[in-house]
Amino acid sequence: MKLVIASRNHKKIEELKRILDGLDINILSVNDFPQLEEVIEDGLTFDENALKKARYVCKHTGLPALADDSGLEVEALGGKPGVKSARYAGDNASDENNIVKLLKELEGVSSDKRNARFVCCIALVLPDGEEQIFWGYVNGKIIESPRGDHGFGYDPVFIPDGFQKTFAEMNSHDKDQISHRRKALDKLKEFLIKLPQIYKQNLL
Repeated sequence: MKLVIASRNHKKIEELKRILDGLDINILSVNDFPQLEEVIEDGLTFDENALKKARYVCKHTGLPALADDSGLEVEALGGKPGVKSARYAGDNASDENNIVKLLKELEGVSSDKRNARFVCCIALVLPDGEEQIFWGYVNGKIIESPRGDHGFGYDPVFIPDGFQKTFAEMNSHDKDQISHRRKALDKLKEFLIKLPQIYKQNLL
């Protein structure tokens, strides 16, 4: 069975491949299909964006497509940056730009009020029209300055509950065990394992 990841983000693709390792699946990405256009993520929710990307890739490749839309929700900011997490400081913002904006907006907010959570929505669209949504969450806090060199996005300023390290201070194995993406992908794995073998063979 082939599965196309609807992303060009190399770090995200690597993370998805690591977590899905062990399944009898040939994992591709949109980088393997240069004719595919960039999908504009203009949905108001994570699942709208994830489904839009997965539907497009499935339609234009004829293969099962997986799309992830993830983001950070900060309680003190009313859930922002949310679906705009990757573009919080502008359409072409870097991770560093987004972190700078986030920390500036949280200036003066005490540590006990810096609660946040990472959200991951995974959409799976199959060529026969079936669609599945899988959610994952991890709660934590936003610290006052970045720490760590691993990961991506807001990892350097997010400490998950029960830990002393930011996601960016953890190695990939440790982060993969508790991440929001891992929790969503575990649910996806359960679904894929239960797919009939004859169906999988038809998706080679």
